[in-house]
Amino acid sequence: MKHAGTMILYCNLEQGQIFEDMTWIMEHYKSDYYDRDDIRSLCFESFHNLVELAASHGFEGNLWHNYLTLLIVNNENAYSRACENRGGISGTINELARHDFAVFQELFAFDFQKLVQELQIPELLLLKDYQRSEQTARVFNHRIRDRICDLSVRLEQARSVEEFQMEVTKFYGEFGVGKLGLHKAFRIEHEDQGARIVPITNIAHVHLSDLVGYEREKRKLIDNTEAFVQGKQANNCLLFGDAGTGKSTSIKAIINQYYEQGLRMIEVYKHQFQDLNSVIAQIKNRNYKFIIYMDDLSFEEFEVEYKYLKAVIEGGLEKKPDNVLIYATSNRRHLVREKFSDKEERDDELHTRDTVQEKLSLVSRFGVTIYFGSPDKKEFHEIVRRLAEKHQIYMEEETLLLEADRWELNHGGPSGRCAQQFINALMGREQTVIGKEKL
Repeated sequence: MKHAGTMILYCNLEQGQIFEDMTWIMEHYKSDYYDRDDIRSLCFESFHNLVELAASHGFEGNLWHNYLTLLIVNNENAYSRACENRGGISGTINELARHDFAVFQELFAFDFQKLVQELQIPELLLLKDYQRSEQTARVFNHRIRDRICDLSVRLEQARSVEEFQMEVTKFYGEFGVGKLGLHKAFRIEHEDQGARIVPITNIAHVHLSDLVGYEREKRKLIDNTEAFVQGKQANNCLLFGDAGTGKSTSIKAIINQYYEQGLRMIEVYKHQFQDLNSVIAQIKNRNYKFIIYMDDLSFEEFEVEYKYLKAVIEGGLEKKPDNVLIYATSNRRHLVREKFSDKEERDDELHTRDTVQEKLSLVSRFGVTIYFGSPDKKEFHEIVRRLAEKHQIYMEEETLLLEADRWELNHGGPSGRCAQQFINALMGREQTVIGKEKL
């Protein structure tokens, strides 16, 4: 039995303790040198860890195979990174990867019945056909989980090392590798050694078609994003305008729409701008397109983080990578708060002009600016009608729109957010008819 120490490329395994323990058990469970009770205890501990992993990731079926597959798709090494979004490669590294896949295939083929007989642990056979008790998973959404489970079955059925490698390589080419390949959206956490990119597993599955109206605005956003994912020249993008008009929804919809084409999104808040260089350093050489997303971006007069952002976007010595763009939303057109005193006549006109230009220079870094204004009454009514139809709310149209008007008067004026909140309120009423039944 080959073991982890013989790996060349796949030697630094995330969550590798289970791997180390299980391969040690497979090598030594028949040995008279080690205490049998200690081996049994380690086996139960590994069994427990596999079940916990299944619960957090939503796995079912053969848990050992699922775990090995997780190690393969999560491991970022010279081979897997070269294959992501491209598929197979040539060269010596191909042979090195095949060596490691031979180790994995041997582990896939291990017969747990031998452990059951030798250690008298019949529960181990439950690893081969585990049924999860719930559909949710804390680490992966169901699409990622299903892809890993499907790959696990194909690797189990591989008849040769070459076929095993082909299945893994095909997966890398279609879905990528590691957290950046498997997930679509991320946030960052500050650590002493730099920023850590953390996957966001539960994001809203909204689409641009869900946003009623704003067709020209959506088209500008689509055109810029499509140019970006196709490797053409594209611009940083600022969505600004009235509150509740769909700016953030549009950004979320963009990542859902272009994820399959290699688009990824990293959400950054202004207090994290100090970590931007660290984040960009981690993603600049990957075969994905990254949007750094800044929601509700604005700066008060005493906040100076905008100066750092300006340098990162454009103006520092190091060129911003071609696979990175910045998309931001804001209620302010110029992002930095301005006062009339900035423009008042003073003894030194030059300094007054400098003050104004300093505050306007940030927005000039965004080559595409898109204005989202509040809808008029006709547009607001259309949003309400469309949302009511989507949620199968059946009311007389006159009554529906009259109640919508009353609602918006007391909730900040007409907007898409206001319309959605009104529909939510209707759905919570007992007398509202949804479909053919009352709530």
